[in-house]
Amino acid sequence: MAFISENNITNVIDKDLKHDLLAMSVPTIMGFLLQSVYDLVDMMWVGRLNSSALAGVTIFSTIFWLVGILNEIIGTSSVSLIAQCYGSGDMRKTRVAIEQTFTFKALVAVLAGFIMAAILNPLLKFFTTDSSVLTAALDYGYIRLFFLPIMFSSFTVNTAFRCLGDAKTPMKIMVVASIVNLVLDPILIFETIPGTSIPGFNLGVFGAGLATVISTVVAFGIGFWIFLSGRTKIKIIFRDLFKLDWEIDKKLLTIGLPNGFEALMRQLASIITLKLVTSYGTSAVAAMGIVNRLLDFSYVPLNSLSIGSSSIVGQCLGANNVPRAKATTKLATKINLGAMIIISLIAIIFPEFLMKIFTDDREVIAAGIPAIRLLISSLIFAAVSSGLGSVFSGSGYNLPFLIASIISRWIVQIPCMLLVVIVLKLSSTYLWGCFFLANFTSMIVMYYYYKKGTWESKRVG
Repeated sequence: MAFISENNITNVIDKDLKHDLLAMSVPTIMGFLLQSVYDLVDMMWVGRLNSSALAGVTIFSTIFWLVGILNEIIGTSSVSLIAQCYGSGDMRKTRVAIEQTFTFKALVAVLAGFIMAAILNPLLKFFTTDSSVLTAALDYGYIRLFFLPIMFSSFTVNTAFRCLGDAKTPMKIMVVASIVNLVLDPILIFETIPGTSIPGFNLGVFGAGLATVISTVVAFGIGFWIFLSGRTKIKIIFRDLFKLDWEIDKKLLTIGLPNGFEALMRQLASIITLKLVTSYGTSAVAAMGIVNRLLDFSYVPLNSLSIGSSSIVGQCLGANNVPRAKATTKLATKINLGAMIIISLIAIIFPEFLMKIFTDDREVIAAGIPAIRLLISSLIFAAVSSGLGSVFSGSGYNLPFLIASIISRWIVQIPCMLLVVIVLKLSSTYLWGCFFLANFTSMIVMYYYYKKGTWESKRVG
């Protein structure tokens, strides 16, 4: 028998792990990139209607995160629960966990949709009194809320596939859904499809909402049929979807609760940030909007790797393989760092070019250059936080996310911004520096909890 050294064994394990992580993450990256593209195109079509339509959709999307927090809570819980059950080899528990995620999340979505629909009109009036903007927001918002259970369930489909080690199927589903949305948008929105003489349905902003929900229904239908037909590793039982298992449902509601609070804290901080940015004028607000769009694109590899590595970590912990869980996290962090260093260099060297993609307004460009350099380069710290965060999502120990958010945003970022804007009255460049400091603080907190090791013994399955 040939002698195999310990280093050679380690190299084989590292190669296998890299293959597994990339196999889980690359399809997710491609799917999310396409999602980002069609979100941009969706807004581009709405913008061609009129400014009121664009404002209405923007305002509704801003408050839509209120119900999105519920998806964040249950979705985060389901990742650790499904992945750990699957990693332990218990197929029955895995099936039940998937079924309960479908059922419980859909039920929560029904309740949340009814409540949000009841308060939507007065909530929108808090932001605007323009009747045309309100009409657009309501036309777009009501149909999105009506199909909220389907939207939540489509997220469950993607989560379940990834937790079973299959990232290609949700990518293919997202590709199909994106194409459906891209095709339907101009057909449903306009009286005549732009660039052609082909008549459309002329539904306006309602057509944009309708295109979105149709693509969501298609995505859910494909994935749900695959699970029902047994064409994947787990075949769900339709009649069991009408049962509630309180032990599992309680876990779905509580494991991800810190993530829900973190999302709430994050959004409230964003609202305060926007209010402070308005003190620098319209150009600063416009610049922030552009930089936020660039940040969303830059975050795609981080989010995708986090989803892939969290699923693998959950499977490893389900099989009580802590060393492989640690190796997965370290590899994800290294890949994150490499990607964000490249993106940061581009942002530092070519900020004016990036701004000109979106606008030719000199004041907006001038305000955006320091914002791009500081905010996007701070993603180097976010890369480490995201990589280390894989162990928390995978284990179900999500408290560090909440603590890191509270400390970085409410003890560091917001006070720093108040000091810059109200007390010292410094330029907006210093305002962007507060984001940089906050992301660095978040990284330190996440590293502390990673090294503390509580996650190593955490199990939820």
